[in-house]
Amino acid sequence: RYAASRVISALGGSGRGAAVGPLRLVDVDTPELPGPDWYFIVPSLAGICGSDLSTIDGRSSRYFEDLVSFPFIPGHEVVGTVKGSNVEESGDLSEGDRVVIEPVLGCIPRGIVPPCSSCTEGRTGGCERVAFGHLRPGLQIGFCRDTGGGWSTAGLVAHRSQLHLVPDDLDDESAVLVEPTACAVHATLAAGIEPGMTVAILGAGTLGLATIAAVRHLTSPATLLAGAKHELQRELAAELGADVVVTPQQLPRAVRRQSRSLNASGHLTGGADVVIDCVGSGESIADALSMVRPRGRVVLLGMPGRVHVDLSSLWHREVQLVGAYAYGTEVIDGRPTSTFDIAMDVVRSRRLGRLVSARYPLERFEEAISHAGEAGRRGAVKIVFDLNRAARPPLDRSDSDRSDSDRSDSDRSDSDRSDRSDRSSKSSSKGSSE
Repeated sequence: RYAASRVISALGGSGRGAAVGPLRLVDVDTPELPGPDWYFIVPSLAGICGSDLSTIDGRSSRYFEDLVSFPFIPGHEVVGTVKGSNVEESGDLSEGDRVVIEPVLGCIPRGIVPPCSSCTEGRTGGCERVAFGHLRPGLQIGFCRDTGGGWSTAGLVAHRSQLHLVPDDLDDESAVLVEPTACAVHATLAAGIEPGMTVAILGAGTLGLATIAAVRHLTSPATLLAGAKHELQRELAAELGADVVVTPQQLPRAVRRQSRSLNASGHLTGGADVVIDCVGSGESIADALSMVRPRGRVVLLGMPGRVHVDLSSLWHREVQLVGAYAYGTEVIDGRPTSTFDIAMDVVRSRRLGRLVSARYPLERFEEAISHAGEAGRRGAVKIVFDLNRAARPPLDRSDSDRSDSDRSDSDRSDSDRSDRSDRSSKSSSKGSSE
């Protein structure tokens, strides 16, 4: 099924493999609480992430095989409510509290004592015990058999250390953007951006746009350039704070002009001080290396798979290639601060809830995943599952934050859906995509 999904997605585009791949809508039981510090969470909205698409398309790296446990229910970008009898025994959580989930399954959720050095320092994304403890292997909720995931009306379980209360001034559409924004915050702070620097961002999907917002909120570059493929992405990139917004093909030229560099056989003699790659393909990594200055820094935020890249320029120009995965604790002005707390501030100040373009009921998961795979082309950004809704056509936002072209494309997609048979007709209050 993975092989078939890879072929279909390669021929028909990302997300098309859901129809033939290993993802299925099934009835499951509510997951059991692993311990006294765990809570039952009923998801309200759950996002479809690029890593989810990569897995469904059969394109994810085999590096992850031993770091997940099957069968798992996807969904790690989650806002939901707290439920369960154990809530009454907790001093800081109440029934019905809205929370966002920090999905990484580090030492504390796994019951490992003492925790590894990474978890001790608050760098839970670098946990050294993701395949150990009293849970089955799993990098995160949404990739672990024992926890459940956000793509489920059966709910999921999360440890208290993974739960962040949602302020009343953030609606669910804003809250579901907190997790990807936390990734963007972590990458922004890992980039070491100083005042006066030139920063280039490759990609303007959810991660790219959230990174533009985070860079503008947390740092003071002299110039922020962005490469965005589609019209709506370019509009949002400019609104969120990019000074120069061009197509990906035009970005090297824009960096050359900004840095007053020369073009030497496809590589700039100078370049941007920092390039943040939010795509993670072989082509995007090569582009990033071609436009960063000597001794500059390339931050790899988009999840790569197996890629072929010539690293001669990295060696010759002494460029730093830095990976940026997940989140944990950041140091701001000498004080440790939760990445998720910072992300909530970014989401609020930059109104990132407007990036949610369409909400689908779980029963229409094939269409939702297909929409997510071609979101940019269809004038959309973030596609989410609405776990509170019955099966019906997706609700598209129609406020002033959405373009007319986006709304008309959504209307057309509804008519396209009416011609398709619903392969996922089996549904219940405990339905899950697994």
